[in-house]
Amino acid sequence: MEDLKYKFLSFINKQNTVKVPIMGLNPALLETSEQKCEDLQSETGQSTESEHIPDQEILESIEKIYFRKDDDFDPSRYELEKLLKVLQSKEIEKRYKKLKQQYQVVSKKVLQLILQKQSAYEKEFDNILVIQNQLQNMLAICRMGRHDLKVAKEQFTKAILGILANYKKRQDIEKLLKNVHIIKNFQRMGDQLEELLSNKNYPGAISLLLKCQRDAQTYKHFKCIAALNGKLQNILEQTEKTLDDTLSKMCTHFDETVYTSIQEAYMLLGKAENAVDQTNLHFTAAIHNTAFSVIHSFTEEDTQKHYIQLCQSVPKDKSVVCLRELCTSLWNILISYCRVICWHTVHESSKKNQSEEKDFEKIISNQYAKHKLDLSSMMRMWSEVEAEISMYLSNADLVYIKFEQYVHILGIVNRLMELGELSGYKFERLQEFMQKQSQLYFSHYNLSRLDELRIFLENDGWELCPVKPNFVATQLQEFKSLKPILNKSKVCNGLDTSIISETETSIDIELLLQKYLEYGSSPFSVGLDDTVEEDISARYKDDVSDDSDDDIFDEINHEYVDESEHTKVNKKKHKHKHNEPIVTNTTLTILRVCGKYLQMSRLLRSVAVAVTKSMIQFFEIYFYTVHLFFTADLQISSEILYSPRLKLSLNRMKDNFIVSETETDDNASSNCNNKVRQPHLSSSVILSQPDKLYGLTERIVAVESLIFLGQQYENLKTYLEHLLGSSPQRGFLHPFYTQTIVCTTDLRKPVYMAVVSQTFDIANILNLMNKVNWEVTDVMSQHSNYIDVLLKEINVLNEKLNNIANSIPLSEEVHASIWENVAHLITHTLVEGFSCAKKCSNGGRGLMQLDFTQLKLKFEQLSTLKPMPHNDYVESYIKAYYLPENSLEEWIKEHKEYSVKHLIGLICSVCQNNKKTRQRLIASVDNEQRPCR
Repeated sequence: MEDLKYKFLSFINKQNTVKVPIMGLNPALLETSEQKCEDLQSETGQSTESEHIPDQEILESIEKIYFRKDDDFDPSRYELEKLLKVLQSKEIEKRYKKLKQQYQVVSKKVLQLILQKQSAYEKEFDNILVIQNQLQNMLAICRMGRHDLKVAKEQFTKAILGILANYKKRQDIEKLLKNVHIIKNFQRMGDQLEELLSNKNYPGAISLLLKCQRDAQTYKHFKCIAALNGKLQNILEQTEKTLDDTLSKMCTHFDETVYTSIQEAYMLLGKAENAVDQTNLHFTAAIHNTAFSVIHSFTEEDTQKHYIQLCQSVPKDKSVVCLRELCTSLWNILISYCRVICWHTVHESSKKNQSEEKDFEKIISNQYAKHKLDLSSMMRMWSEVEAEISMYLSNADLVYIKFEQYVHILGIVNRLMELGELSGYKFERLQEFMQKQSQLYFSHYNLSRLDELRIFLENDGWELCPVKPNFVATQLQEFKSLKPILNKSKVCNGLDTSIISETETSIDIELLLQKYLEYGSSPFSVGLDDTVEEDISARYKDDVSDDSDDDIFDEINHEYVDESEHTKVNKKKHKHKHNEPIVTNTTLTILRVCGKYLQMSRLLRSVAVAVTKSMIQFFEIYFYTVHLFFTADLQISSEILYSPRLKLSLNRMKDNFIVSETETDDNASSNCNNKVRQPHLSSSVILSQPDKLYGLTERIVAVESLIFLGQQYENLKTYLEHLLGSSPQRGFLHPFYTQTIVCTTDLRKPVYMAVVSQTFDIANILNLMNKVNWEVTDVMSQHSNYIDVLLKEINVLNEKLNNIANSIPLSEEVHASIWENVAHLITHTLVEGFSCAKKCSNGGRGLMQLDFTQLKLKFEQLSTLKPMPHNDYVESYIKAYYLPENSLEEWIKEHKEYSVKHLIGLICSVCQNNKKTRQRLIASVDNEQRPCR
């Protein structure tokens, strides 16, 4: 091996002066050129050029003749011939040095190249050895084969040829037996076909028939086989009919295994395209036949009647169940059609993955099936379903059915439309019909609910309906289906609850099937019949435990307050149950109607405007009725009791929703369909008993239930805004919330003032004030007698309020509103009495201040309102007595809240000694418009 390497190296280096070692390098070759030059200088004793010359320049300086491949070239002779005739030692040494330097550089370069190619050389050398071994093995095999051929040639005899002849005869006999078996199988073919068809192995049956036909053509020279051709054709036609009947059953009960067998059978027959056409025809027929059979099952009519006549014969109480059964049956057909489409899609993709070879006939059939079972075919199926359901709904009497039944019908139709959206189908005809039908139904239903509301209002005893402290409208059963939507609408106002939404036009069969699996057997029975028991009634033990912490906290806060025990007890009673909502039966009735209406609007957005207007109408009729009932006995005619928005709202409600007394019945029925007759207070509600504070309990329940109802409407604001969306008719919603809802709390003042104005004997108080001597010379230390009378009446009112607080919850707002009305009446009465004083001294003015200060102190203790409301009205009037005559005119111009009578009394008292100024001021006051307080 080493000799071979040396020979290879010697072939590269023709001079063979240096041998490359097998492993590693020759140390002599690793010496640098500078060291070689130094040795040369030491030998010659002469120095050469000290500059270092790059190897590349040295290589380029070598003469080209040294690179020739001519074997006859002798480098030694070539150099000797170049010597001069006269030899010079220095030139020889110089030439020697240069050649040696070139030789060392070339050797170094060659060595580097060898080292670079050494690994490749070793690899190729190993390959040569492997090839050598393979050649040796092949040579051995060839030798063995020649040896075996030689043995076979020597041992081959005529006996072997005889064996081969006998083997051929044997094959002929086996072929004859095979033909005999084929003929025998023809005789048993009928039984095999029946067995295959009973097992629904249609491909096997078709394959067997086709095979028998081919075999019959092959063996038609047999007389017994030729007679079978006609029989086979009849059997084939019968099998195709069986295939078609089985294919029609796939419309209602799809079985993937059976359908696969059917398609394979049609493929064997070469009628795959016809099978697709037949599938569409069968599904269309199945929709019509199923609809007819479902409608007929709910009637007792003759089957010979038309479909429309059967729809008209369905009883009203069975209309919902009939529609549900109809939609369920048609939905099952659609699901079967979706599965057919999915089967063809999966089958086509699996064929592409299994083989790259393309059968032209199969490609054509697959493309035909894809074309026939595309989006348009699915849309046709949905259109057929829409036609059947629309025909049923248009011929069924739905106007006078119960509201729950109609909502169920809307829910079923809505569910059907949602499923149609998944395929990109829009039920335009059905939607348009449902809009018209719903508007007609809602109009009729709303009229009956308005009459019902008037009856409730006229028979309501205005008693507290006990509910849980945390009761809200969504706890009612009518709001159950709306809870998720209402919760989402609070977070995101972009929720879409419409029946029809914009969807992609591409069909999504997988999503339809996913919905089918989600709903289970039928999507039209899920979430439509669910009912829950309401749990809104209050449990008083639980309520006490819930409020116990508040009571303890209240006692701790007021334990060290320097107030009378009477005030503390009053506060505790005032705090009791103040968090409980106050509702009446009429309030719950309105909320239930609103829940029903919202169910309809959720299922059919086209009636959202009418529904919202009706909800507002119910609220405003309730609003107007509460004001009508409980301010009829208001004895004080004062503009300040009514805020401008309250007056405007009440006038608008009366004009829009209350039938005028002057209108006849014909006009009321024709022009006032959305109006009701003005209700009358129930005779059981008595508002004239002083011991019951003139029906204050009923008034509080009525007003606070209205405010609670307004809060529930406020909670529905976001959803109602979304429900109306961008409708051009939504302009009525914003004024309702910014005017009507907001001014519900303003109704407290006139309603509670009707009680307060009757509780206090104003005439007696004014009579006592007229008897007071306001011309005293000295400042009094004892307040007047009329203050004691007023405080006594205030104490009586406070005790009655405490008794009322034991029966109904009085919130802080109610408590403050009642006492604010008391303060309003008292302050007005005091100013009225003070203005009646014809003459008043400085002592009398001090007595006025003393009387009011004493009254204010006691009032604040009893009412817990600090400071006393409207106290500035009295104090400012008393302080005006101290003004000089020249400043009084400016004061009169600034204070517009006092009436003309009050100002004239003040002027007469202050300017009693200056007649000219008094007349001038009185004349200026008479020319001004002053409010009646």
